[in-house]
Amino acid sequence: MVKPIPDGFHSITPAIVVSNAKEAIEFYKKAFDAKEIYTFPTPDGKILHSMFQIGDSRVMMSDEFPSMGIKSPTTVGGTSVTLHLYVEDADKIFKQAIDAGAIITMPIMDAFWGDRYGIVMDPYGHLWAIATHKIDMTPEGLRKAAEEYFASLKK
Repeated sequence: MVKPIPDGFHSITPAIVVSNAKEAIEFYKKAFDAKEIYTFPTPDGKILHSMFQIGDSRVMMSDEFPSMGIKSPTTVGGTSVTLHLYVEDADKIFKQAIDAGAIITMPIMDAFWGDRYGIVMDPYGHLWAIATHKIDMTPEGLRKAAEEYFASLKK
C-alpha cells in the first residue's frame, strides 16, 4: 500500500530554486550538514529536481528555468520566504554557514521569544533563520517580552 505522505517527509516540504543547483548542494552540505538524497539532471546538465535532507527535514531544489517562469531569488531580486532551521547548536551552525559563504542578515542573538537566533542569506538568495530553542514561554510571557523589546528600540 502506498503511503499518502512518503517516509521521510512532513506535511510541508520546501522546494527552492537556485541559479546553480550543482554548486548549491555542495554549499548546503558545508553550511548545514545537508545529505544529498538524489539529483535528476536534464539532458543539458541542469538540475531538474534534487532532494536533500537537513536534520529530519527534506528540501527539494532545482535550477531555475526562466522560460517556464521558474526563477531564483537572485534573478527576481530577493525573496519573501525564510527557511527556519532548528538545530542543537545555533552558534555552531551559524558560523559554519558564514564560513561556507553565507552572508549575515541578522546577527545571532538571544531573541525575546526564547530562541538563540540569527539569519543568513545563502549565495543563492535564500534566507535561513538558524535557531536553538532555549526558553519555553507562555503566551503572556511572550507578549511581555515583546513589549519590553520593542520599547527598548524606542530609546
